[in-house]
Amino acid sequence: MARVYTSSVINAPVERVWGRVRDFNGLPNWHPAIAESRIENGEPADKIGCVRDFRLRNGDRLREKLLGLSDYDMFCTYSILESPMGVDNYVATLRLTPITDGNRTFAEWTAEFDCAPERETELVSNIGGGVFQGGFDALKRSFGG
Repeated sequence: MARVYTSSVINAPVERVWGRVRDFNGLPNWHPAIAESRIENGEPADKIGCVRDFRLRNGDRLREKLLGLSDYDMFCTYSILESPMGVDNYVATLRLTPITDGNRTFAEWTAEFDCAPERETELVSNIGGGVFQGGFDALKRSFGG
């Protein structure tokens, strides 16, 4: 099983960052790689089990299912249902933690998945460096960091 771990510090209070990333359908509002997103069947974006169907700017389509969401612990866990990436059993969590020194946010994004052994290094690099870090970098820019 492949594992990805990416972390970053965002120069904004955790409540503000959570307000931006909490919406399971809101990726196009903060992640530069996402072109559009919709929640299937008109369900609320914070309903456990809802499915988001989204397109990347390169045209790829993904479907992900919300597995967990906590406003108290500030995390979102989801699985990939369909993707062109060649991953199976993909489960990821985006978690925010307050940094009291300077009123900043510690952000962590993790994923575990199965894939062909010869693709593991490439996928871990693309997901961690491209998807996860790309999202964190966009958040840092939007909050002035």
